[in-house]
Amino acid sequence: MQNKEKLVEKAHKIGVALDLFHVEQFEKYQELLLEWNEKINLTAITEEEEILNKHFIDSLTCATYIKENDSVIDIGSGAGFPGIPIKIVRKNVKMTLLDSLNKRIVYLKDVIEKLGLMDIETIHGRAEEFGRNAAYREKYDVVTARAVANLKVLSEYCLPFIKVGGRFVCMKGSEYQEEVAEAKAHIKLLGCEIREMKEIVLPDTDIKHSIIVMEKVKNTDKKYPRNKIK
Repeated sequence: MQNKEKLVEKAHKIGVALDLFHVEQFEKYQELLLEWNEKINLTAITEEEEILNKHFIDSLTCATYIKENDSVIDIGSGAGFPGIPIKIVRKNVKMTLLDSLNKRIVYLKDVIEKLGLMDIETIHGRAEEFGRNAAYREKYDVVTARAVANLKVLSEYCLPFIKVGGRFVCMKGSEYQEEVAEAKAHIKLLGCEIREMKEIVLPDTDIKHSIIVMEKVKNTDKKYPRNKIK
């Protein structure tokens, strides 16, 4: 990684402090991402500067919403974003990565092993199935997801995992207002209230995204999530 200092500076600008060990972890993570990307389709982003901005710093914008010792599940983790960057900087978080594609789970397990990450597990499966599973339903302090579906659908996939009092930290693009308007009533039906909507410009770029934070205020009705969401 050529841009170690840049990674530290940009993380600092979003309120995340990185030490040398963190930087070494991100460097290994980048190597593994690129190595595995030649075998399976993980990301179209392969330039170092873009990985730094669009994957690492982008993911770390969630970290300020996550406390030490939180239990976190990252839904549709894919190449590990935002789950693995969060785990790197929040050592004591208990992290679960859920993805529906087994070859991505194999890759994630390799990253976890080679980075020496502890208290992190992977699940191969679909959110609509595990959200009905008593071992996972309403067991987490925080759910994260990065733009894997429109907000109404995404909320039904994610909100059943959250404990009452927990939160959903949802990463969306800059054009989020319409999705929020369409999803608001459904979010309430699922037992959550929107607490914060924030547009973020990644440091020293013109890249914009939004973070929507919801709080679970009551249990989700057992009929959700449905197998097919309209």
